[in-house]
Order: sequence, then C-alpha cells, then structure tokens
Amino acid sequence: MTLTETLLAFAYLITGVLFIIGLKFLSSPAHARTGNTLAAVGMLIGVVATGFDTHIITWPLIVIGAVIGAPIGYFGAMRVKMTAMPQMVALFNGAGGGAAALVSCGEFLRILSGDQSSDASTLVPIILSTIIGSISFAGSLVAFAKLQELMTGRPITYAGQQIVNGLIALTIVGLSVALVLGYLTPPVFGGLVAAALILGVLAVLPIGGADMPVVISLLNSFTGVAVAITGFVLNNTVLIISGTLVGASGTLLTMLMAKAMNRSIGNVLFGAFGAAPASAGGAASAGKQTSVRTASIEDVATMCAYARSVVIAPGYGMAVAQAQHAVRELSANLEKRGVDVQFAIHPVAGRMPGHMNVLLAEANVPYSQLHEMDEINPQFEHCDVALVIGANDVTNPAARNVPSSPIYGMPILDVDKAKAVIVFKRSMATGFAGIDNPLFENPKTSMLFGDAKDTVTKLAQAVNTV
Repeated sequence: MTLTETLLAFAYLITGVLFIIGLKFLSSPAHARTGNTLAAVGMLIGVVATGFDTHIITWPLIVIGAVIGAPIGYFGAMRVKMTAMPQMVALFNGAGGGAAALVSCGEFLRILSGDQSSDASTLVPIILSTIIGSISFAGSLVAFAKLQELMTGRPITYAGQQIVNGLIALTIVGLSVALVLGYLTPPVFGGLVAAALILGVLAVLPIGGADMPVVISLLNSFTGVAVAITGFVLNNTVLIISGTLVGASGTLLTMLMAKAMNRSIGNVLFGAFGAAPASAGGAASAGKQTSVRTASIEDVATMCAYARSVVIAPGYGMAVAQAQHAVRELSANLEKRGVDVQFAIHPVAGRMPGHMNVLLAEANVPYSQLHEMDEINPQFEHCDVALVIGANDVTNPAARNVPSSPIYGMPILDVDKAKAVIVFKRSMATGFAGIDNPLFENPKTSMLFGDAKDTVTKLAQAVNTV
C-alpha cells in the first residue's frame, strides 16, 4: 500500500466519522446546524481526497462538471424558498440516484470495451445500482412535479395498474438475469434502464400529496442504497459508508413515519390514499358541513390574550401561505402578555420529514417550544386555546372514532380536547386525504377564514390592542 493510498484511506475514514457524528447531531434541532456543518466538512474532505485517487484519468470532465454543477447547486439553494424545500429535496435526491445510475452505466460501457471484467461479482452491483438509481431518479422527478404543482397532487390511478407495475418488475428481473448469463449487449442494458425509469414513474404516480413525506424518505433510502452499491462497483470506501448511512437512516425514517400514520409502507405505496374525495368523516360525512361557527379576529384575539396556555398546530397550509414569521410574531405577542405558547408538531405534517420544524426554525421559534405529538397530546386537555393553522388531516378526530374513515387508526394531534379550538382555513375544502373533518363542526371550534399569513398577522396586531 503506497503512501497516497494510505492517506486516501485515512481521509475517507475521517469523512465517514464526520458523517456519522453529523447524522447523530441532526437528531436534535438544537444541534442540527452543527451536524450539517460537520457533514459538509466531511464531504469536502472526501471530495478533495478523491481528487488524488490515481484511478481518475478524466480531469477535464470533472472540472467541467464542477464548473457547471457548483453554481447551479449554490444559487438553487440560496434562492429556494423554505416553503419549496420539499420539492428541492426531492430534486436533489433524484440527482443522487441518477448519478449512481450513470456511474454504473459507465462501468457497463467499460465492460463492453474490455476495460472491466464481466464476472458476476462485477455485473451484479452494476445492475443493482442501475436499477435502484434509475427508480429513485424517475420517482423523485414525479414527486418534485407533484410538490411543485406541475401535475396534480392527488393519486393518478388506472385499471390494472398493479398488474402493469408487476409486469415491468418482471421485465427488469428478466433483463438482469440475461445480463448475468452473458447477454452483454447495449439493447439489453438499455432496456433495463428504460424499464427501471418507467417503474419509478409509475410507482409514484398513484401516491398522493399527503403521503409525500414517506415517499421522499423512501426514495432517499433508495438513493443511499444505490450510492453504496456504486461504492462497491468503484471500490470506493467513502461511497459505501455514506450510501449505507443514507440508506439506513432513510429506511428507519420511512418506517417511523408510516408508523406515525398507523399504515404499512405497502399501503402508502399501493393504497392510492386520497385518490378521490371521500365522505367518511363522522358528522361531516353526512353531508354538508353547514353547522360551523365563524369567529372574528377581534374575538380570537381576546380569547388568546386572556388565555393561560395556547397550543399552535401548524400544517401544510401554513407553509403554502408562508405564514411562519407571522405565527412567530403572534407567539411573541402572546408571550408578552404572560401566555404560555407551545407548538404541536405532527410527524407527517407538511410535505417532507421535519417540514414544520424547518419553517418554524427559520422564523426563530425557540426549539424548546416545539413538541412532538406524543409529548404534546397529554397537554391539550389543560390547554385553553388550540390554534390549528393549515393542519387538516393530522387533526381530524375521525381517525379516532369513525371506523369507516380512510384515516381511522392514524395517530393525530388531540386539538379537539382543548377548551376552545380556532381553525385557520381559506375555505371548507378538504385536505389532501380528501375527507371531511368533523372537528370543524365541534361546538368548541370556531373557523377563521382567509389567507393564513394575512389572518395571523392581523391577529398578532389585534392581541396588542386587547
């Protein structure tokens, strides 16, 4: 082992350690920024170290790629709004899966040219990385299009959908076996890539916007697995370490979020949840949702100003309205009056894991005020006012008491147990799950209609005049 190889291995070890520590720090909002910085430093060390790898023979292409990619990544990250972070995560995740697939395609071309061995130990990782990376790439692009509203966010289904997906999966298996058996031709490999891309698209089409946090996390784990397998293809330690970390953490996060919705991952992928508006919502399902009470900003301001405790439950509606700073202003004004203000965070509120945490952190809401569902639910019984800002399905009591509801059994925020509930909504439209919410007809609930940012801003100002 030469000195260069020893130093390279040591640099990769440091990179791996920084990745692990950074991932550990990301488990707490208070240390998340430090964790992100440590992981970034690790990535920098890994990239610089790889530059000294003696196997690199195409420096001009690497420089061209860096010159093109770096500005796109930098300006994209600087210009993206926090409310658009889910689709950016989906897009970047797709880029990672696509990169892994392209590397494997390049290695297959080396096999055809005779520069790479064609034994099973080489072919199998190439095939697996190509399949998984292509599925992640195509699926992430569909997720991006749904989140960016370039296409409908509701599930897209058609007759025989699962049969079609199954046939495509069998095609992928057949083409993979053909390659391993020695049919190493561009048409066979190209067919494998095309089939994996099509499967990635078709697998995400029937998944609705309400399930996007789980899908993004699952596709993220796919990308990690593809990158790890690519590490074996290239015999690159840092790719194996980083890919394994991403794959494992993404898988665990996917399982935790599915558990938070009391649904299996299979149900998320194949259940077409929210395909069409349903009418399983308790009292609301009977029809009309006309017995709702509305409130004025002045009434809500008085109610909140004289409360002892207020719990705010944010959701995707807050993100769409970009109301997080107004919510922070309202919280601060209530605290000046001695009101105890806390935030209730549902695991799948928003369109990506931790979406609400990110938005509220951007608005400088103290981490100590953010409480996960299991921690905050027991406090609702002692809460004077619960403010539901754009959170529909995760506060729907039908999940507890309507067995026919599509979300029955899903853990929710128990806002209906508060002494008074104020729901901020643009209209009486259903959420992404497509079902009515009996919370709106609860005698303790009052509706405050309008744009969340505008309404919360006026409410924050009204609190000061009470």
